[in-house]
Amino acid sequence: MIRNAEKNILLLNQARVRALEELEKILTEKEALQGEINTLEMRLAETDARIKVATQEKIHVELLEDQLEKLQNELTHRGGSQRSEVDMFEDQNDPLIKEHKNGLSSLSMELNSLRSENLSLKNDIQALKEELINVKSTDERVVTLEKERSSLESAMKDLESRMSVSQEGVSKLSTLKVEYKDLWEKVETLQVLLDKATKQADQAIIVLQQNQELRKKVDKLEESLEEVNVYKLSSEKMQQYNELMQQKIRLLEDRLQRSDEEINSYVQLYQESVKEFQDALDSLKEDSKRKAIDGSVDDMPQEFWSRLLLIIDGWLLEKKISIDDAKLLRDMVWKRDGRICEAYKVSKEKTEREAVAAFLRLTSSTTSPGLYVIHIAAEMAPVAKVGGLGDVVTGLGKALQKRGHLVEVVLPKYDCMQYDHVHDLRALDVVVESHFDGQLFKNKVWVGSVEGLPVYFIEPLHPDKFFWRGQFYGEHDDFRRFSFFSRAALELLLQAGKNPDIIHCHDWQTAFVAPLYWDLYAPKGLNSARICFTCHNFEYQGTAPASYLESCGLDAHHLNRPDRMQDNSAHDRINPVKGAVVFSNIVTTVSPTYAQEVRTAEGGRGLHSTLNSHSRKFIGVLNGIDTDAWNPATDAFLKVQYSANDIQGKGENKEAIRRKLGLSSADVRKPLVGCITRLVPQKGVHLIRHAMYRTLELGGQFILLGSSPVPHIQREFEGIANHFQNHDDIRLILKYDESLSHSIYGASDMFIIPSIFEPCGLTQMIAMRYGSIPIARKTGGLHDSVFDVDDDTIPNQFRNGFTFLNPDEQGLNGALERAFNLYLNKPEIWKQLVQKVMIMDFSWDASAAQYEELYANSVARARAANRT
Repeated sequence: MIRNAEKNILLLNQARVRALEELEKILTEKEALQGEINTLEMRLAETDARIKVATQEKIHVELLEDQLEKLQNELTHRGGSQRSEVDMFEDQNDPLIKEHKNGLSSLSMELNSLRSENLSLKNDIQALKEELINVKSTDERVVTLEKERSSLESAMKDLESRMSVSQEGVSKLSTLKVEYKDLWEKVETLQVLLDKATKQADQAIIVLQQNQELRKKVDKLEESLEEVNVYKLSSEKMQQYNELMQQKIRLLEDRLQRSDEEINSYVQLYQESVKEFQDALDSLKEDSKRKAIDGSVDDMPQEFWSRLLLIIDGWLLEKKISIDDAKLLRDMVWKRDGRICEAYKVSKEKTEREAVAAFLRLTSSTTSPGLYVIHIAAEMAPVAKVGGLGDVVTGLGKALQKRGHLVEVVLPKYDCMQYDHVHDLRALDVVVESHFDGQLFKNKVWVGSVEGLPVYFIEPLHPDKFFWRGQFYGEHDDFRRFSFFSRAALELLLQAGKNPDIIHCHDWQTAFVAPLYWDLYAPKGLNSARICFTCHNFEYQGTAPASYLESCGLDAHHLNRPDRMQDNSAHDRINPVKGAVVFSNIVTTVSPTYAQEVRTAEGGRGLHSTLNSHSRKFIGVLNGIDTDAWNPATDAFLKVQYSANDIQGKGENKEAIRRKLGLSSADVRKPLVGCITRLVPQKGVHLIRHAMYRTLELGGQFILLGSSPVPHIQREFEGIANHFQNHDDIRLILKYDESLSHSIYGASDMFIIPSIFEPCGLTQMIAMRYGSIPIARKTGGLHDSVFDVDDDTIPNQFRNGFTFLNPDEQGLNGALERAFNLYLNKPEIWKQLVQKVMIMDFSWDASAAQYEELYANSVARARAANRT
């Protein structure tokens, strides 16, 4: 049915293309007719002007004739002398009158000719207007065809959604198959042992049967011996025969004894095999039992442990357990203690009071196995994501959690969050009060789990409804919104009795945490933590008049100084990012190269001198990507999953997106260039635009996904999108679409990232994860992660893309043309490059290890200072 639908859609697309070509011809004819109409209208206007001038001349002549006639009438009533004067006058004026009469005649003729020409022009215009009406009717027919196409496309999308659901089922089935395969291997092992034991038992039974036959023979011989004894005395031969029979009997007894020994050995082997089999069974049962109590703890999802932590903190905030008990219970969660897991399972059916009692019975002295890290941020993927900040908070948090550290996140509770990504969201029965504008305001606290991380959501009960605006940023009072949130977050930590080792704040929105912590909250007892601040982009610093700082309780007079929070460019303004640099124990940014760039006057956006002053605590750590979320082997958004060992699925995804977007599939080998970005000057908008046209010139296809917050840039790209809306080789989708972004990564052969500056950039890492080769400018994090395939100074195993240095069209052309040349002329080398970049490690593991070391060193220095 899907194939029939695809055939119908293909036929529809062909009909649509023909209709669009017909429409384009009609529009061309329409434009030509409109040009003729414009020319005729201009001529008509000129004719009207000439008629007006001629009419004015005619009126003037008629006035002169009236005056002359009046004069003649007066002269007829006078005498002869007067008559002679009149004649004399007429003789004198006769040439003038003739001249006027001749002019009048010529004007009348010209007027008549103009009128006839005007009438002809009007007739022509009327005929052209009728043709225009026919064109409009054709437009209406095209609109009808477009509606039919839209209905068929909606049907196709419905089919694709069903296919995606079925693919999700297949992915789940594949997981079950893996588990089934493991269990089956264990069963097969046991079956081998059982078969072995059975064979040995069969051999023992055969020997036993032989023994029984020998017994029967012995019995017969004994009977014969008795008969011989009867005749023993009567015959010497019988005596000799008897001796012979005795010898045979002894031989048979020896054989019987050896047979018994063999039977005993076989029985012993059988018993040992049965014991070995039983031990294996007991071991499996013991493993199963241990997993049910303790061992299964390792298999529990991270959401389970996050839920336990949130339950414990909820009880603490609601005063149902003490701070010490909460700490001990948290330690048990850190250690993945099976007892607390079992207690949770047992107490699920009990009342909350009984559950609290069950948990409290578990408390005993323990030590924390890792660090306690709390992120205070304005974003977290996927619930509240605008840019790379959200990915970092989630990715770094999960990586640290896997390394045995306790990680929690504090976020504003936005009205526009993706609530479907929050598990077990609930409000705590507690209100946290925080100071702002000299008053106490209440905050409602919500808890939930995001990507396995425990998260606290703060909802300010403030009349300005700070986080109920329908967007994350871009409000006129952003400074007030996030300074309020920063203080409320610290108030939550204080009232919850938390003692984190690290408080990690991000960008200017939560940069207030650093001075608030040291000036207001360390003196109140929240003093166990070291502050880490990460600036993801120094272009955004959140400066404001110094007086604004007073709202959150900070002393503006005390902090508006050159060595504290005073902005380096305007002395009457304060700079939150500068304040965080000054007041934090660790300062990081998102790549080593960007860390060097921002310490220069060109790249520091006014903060280079401050960063150089605090260079000992400033470092660049390259971001990673969430390799679970971005994995082509398990990505449910892809039509076909694939891996580095089998990249055939990439070609199938390429064909699928061509069909979806209406691009030509005539040439399977035609390279597809992808670009997913925010269309802002930082991202090299002019180079992205140039890359589109250059890709078409080189014989490739281009897909752009992204939008711009800058109105004139958005309008410009909308114009380009409209121009290419029916083109076979280019599509612009000017919005963000999560599903489509995965499809573009999975389908594209190359990815263009021509940033003017780029603090880190995750696009190039995700692209390589999906086997799309990056074409990037050497700046910031791009310089730290993309290495040119033609650069002999780089070891071959690290070369993974095409780079250029100068941010101009010539530099981009060189990299793009080298990529096309390798793709088209050396397909086997290109395939090897694709497989190489797909297995490169861009996970958070290495970055998390760096942060772990930074955290641990800072905490160790603080503890050493406290001991002295």
